[in-house]
Amino acid sequence: RREKPHMAKRLIFVYNADSGLFNTVADIAHKLVSPQTYRCQLCALTHAPFAMRSQWKAFIERLAPTPEFLHRDELAARFPDLPQKPPLVLVEVDEGSIAVCLDAAAIESCSSLDELEHLVSRQCLAPDAGE
Repeated sequence: RREKPHMAKRLIFVYNADSGLFNTVADIAHKLVSPQTYRCQLCALTHAPFAMRSQWKAFIERLAPTPEFLHRDELAARFPDLPQKPPLVLVEVDEGSIAVCLDAAAIESCSSLDELEHLVSRQCLAPDAGE
């Protein structure tokens, strides 16, 4: 029987957007002008046009260890061999070793922040998530 690790697993949320000021401004404009065509459901659910939603902030503040947030370009630099495309929720099972716990299809199936939080709790925070 394999013994479970004692350390908590870190969640890594990966947005389907690139980092940087220009990209942030472009994303804000897209959310405001044409929200129905915005390409990142993770962004759309967790952030209002100008800031993180307070409900989401409260949810992630309860997670331990503190989750990490990456953009699409940062994911490619850090995990170049990961075949899945964002948005994603990853579980760091060991330092440097990750598993996908929510893929783009799962995230895109969420129509509310409550649904996303429930899915993250059920799929990614369960004792055997990512194993």
